[in-house]
Amino acid sequence: MKILVDTHTHTYASGHAYSTLIENARSAKESGLAMFCTTDHAHSMPGAPHFWFFVNQKILPRFIEGVAVIRGVEANIMNEDGDVDIPEQVDSRLDWMIGSLHEPVVHPSTLEQHTTMLVNAIKQGRIDALGHLGNPRFDFDFEAVISCAAEHNVAIEINNSSLDGHSRVGSKERCYQIAEIAKAKGAYITTGSDAHFCQYIGGLDTAIELIDTVGISTDKVITHNPQQFLNFLRLRGHEIIPEFDLHFIDK
Repeated sequence: MKILVDTHTHTYASGHAYSTLIENARSAKESGLAMFCTTDHAHSMPGAPHFWFFVNQKILPRFIEGVAVIRGVEANIMNEDGDVDIPEQVDSRLDWMIGSLHEPVVHPSTLEQHTTMLVNAIKQGRIDALGHLGNPRFDFDFEAVISCAAEHNVAIEINNSSLDGHSRVGSKERCYQIAEIAKAKGAYITTGSDAHFCQYIGGLDTAIELIDTVGISTDKVITHNPQQFLNFLRLRGHEIIPEFDLHFIDK
């Protein structure tokens, strides 16, 4: 399957990544991407920026180096209520929000607690995708969470970094299980390199291999092309982005 959108990337603003947004855009272009999401960590992650950083993404050009840029964040799911660490007033400034569980922010607990956190984060309606669910440190009820995600049109991320062993060791088998259940439930799938250095932007080979092996339908992979991704944003209730609407929709 061809993938033209990378929905999970970081700049050095995250505190433990090493490239600028322009460097990421150049690498995105070199990788053949048409679009990528810039999703630095929200403030609870050590070294991450203040929420004003995300508010001010309004100044970013919609195209950098000829590649479309989606303004986003990787927010931290904080508690059993499913709260994330981005003030609600910031949501209108964002195109895309990933919700993730991170060990430096939330200490891993029980399967039941993790399941409750993920389900309630979905039900709050703020997150567009769940990030790197394969992490064995945060075990959860796959069926319950993915069913809820499918019902509320929240995408399940296939995270290339989890699959290739760079991060979250022990994730690969779990990612395949999650993908199988997502396919059965009709959940939407997104793909992210989770790049923390520009040369990994658009590095989605192992994610594509998983999608092809599991046999997930193209129409459920929102990163297949920019049109599908923008249609998903509309489905999620995000405002139309005029620059992209003219450039991508129905072409």
